[in-house]
Amino acid sequence: MDEERALYIVRAGEAGAIERVLRDYSDKKLCEGIFKVLIKDIPTTCQVSCLEVLRILSRDKKVLVPVTTKENMQILLRLAKLNELDDSLEKVSEFPVIVESLKCLCNIVFNSQMAQQLSLELNLAAKLCNLLRKCKDRKFINDIKCFDLRLLFLLSLLHTDIRSQLRYELQGLPLLTQILESAFSIKWTDEYESAIDHNGPPLSPQETDCAIEALKALFNVTVDSWKVHKESDSHQFRVMAAVLRHCLLIVGPTEDKTEELHSNAVNLLSNVPVSCLDVLICPLTHEETAQEATTVDELPSNKTAEKETVLKNNTMVYNGMNMEAIHVLLNFMEKRIDKGSSYREGLTPVLSLLTECSRAHRNIRKFLKDQVLPPLRDVTNRPEVGSTVRNKLVRLMTHVDLGVKQIAAEFLFVLCKERVDSLLKYTGYGNAAGLLAARGLLAGGRGDNWYSEDEDTDTEEYKNAKPKEELLKPMGLKPDGTITPLEEALNQYSVIEETSSDTD
Repeated sequence: MDEERALYIVRAGEAGAIERVLRDYSDKKLCEGIFKVLIKDIPTTCQVSCLEVLRILSRDKKVLVPVTTKENMQILLRLAKLNELDDSLEKVSEFPVIVESLKCLCNIVFNSQMAQQLSLELNLAAKLCNLLRKCKDRKFINDIKCFDLRLLFLLSLLHTDIRSQLRYELQGLPLLTQILESAFSIKWTDEYESAIDHNGPPLSPQETDCAIEALKALFNVTVDSWKVHKESDSHQFRVMAAVLRHCLLIVGPTEDKTEELHSNAVNLLSNVPVSCLDVLICPLTHEETAQEATTVDELPSNKTAEKETVLKNNTMVYNGMNMEAIHVLLNFMEKRIDKGSSYREGLTPVLSLLTECSRAHRNIRKFLKDQVLPPLRDVTNRPEVGSTVRNKLVRLMTHVDLGVKQIAAEFLFVLCKERVDSLLKYTGYGNAAGLLAARGLLAGGRGDNWYSEDEDTDTEEYKNAKPKEELLKPMGLKPDGTITPLEEALNQYSVIEETSSDTD
């Protein structure tokens, strides 16, 4: 707002308007004054104080408009050490200035379209990547990394062109993956395997925040990668998936922070080409095999569900494969179901991920089938009644949200190798009817995907109860309005249609 407009409103005499214009005019003048001070050679403490005030003011879009210029943006880039290509980060006294400048840039870019355009002109994404390379392995500057990553996330969120630039020109995928490796202090034991210390300390708050910002930026960089990616990218995606597996097996400083960390890891895993998700599971190491305290052969014969899945030294093992990460994803999914709200945002990503993993990787599907749909023993209660994971998923099959019920049904269908008879066995006809109708499978059969044959897992309880299932058949209405088995009803309608077509 210029001075003449401000004076006109003041002369008009409306108290509320006068107060607003004076405050806005004062804030604008203060912002302009701060930038004039920041170009001078002033002490570091004074720079920090000015930037702290600017950070607060920059939350107001009306104040930002007149002060968002290329010159002012360049002042902040210089203070954030984003202009000097060869400048090292050795002066610890300058770190608070860098951090506050990055915070101001985050607010300004988020709130100002002009700043977003200037970011492209000033090639801000490349400058941020360069700063990250300077400090990627240095733990004592986590705050700088954190706000650098947050600004990179905002830019890649607001500009699709910057996503492409980060992915291909600036090599953002390996750079951001390395930032995650550093945050997690990963030590590789094999090409795609990292050492996990289950007794180690949790991540610090700073490491956790830094990792979360890196995960969010990586999500933007890799969006749609699961649909289109070069074969030459497979190695890099596998490395990233291996880092995300490590992420799932560690904890943050609090339960809420751990959930936020794992939630962002799940979102990013959804962008990974499904063929590269095989690294989420791995064979047991020689040490793990030698230290097994419990073997499958030692389990009692009546423990059918545990014959292949056992807990060995706090490691979930299935058929000689370490399934810890998949087990974490399964527990994460169940917790999201138990929350009872925000299913579309909170639950569908992990359900979709588990579905695609199960469809593409046999060992993952068999493990999840063992956990979610163990051999059926309770044949007296309805499938949706109870507190098991199966019961909870079956209840979701009739959820009011179409997307939620579709993905829950799809997940169970894939675990059943897309066989209708197997799905009905675990879910009941009424719960499965929506999926079967959408697939054209109400009369039985199986889906289009091929799955290997497994052994018969029917329990004695189920075999005894199975003949009674004949009472549950898909039903339809005959032309006279009476109920009859669906197949018979369809046949009668077909006869009527043929008769009608023969009549002129």
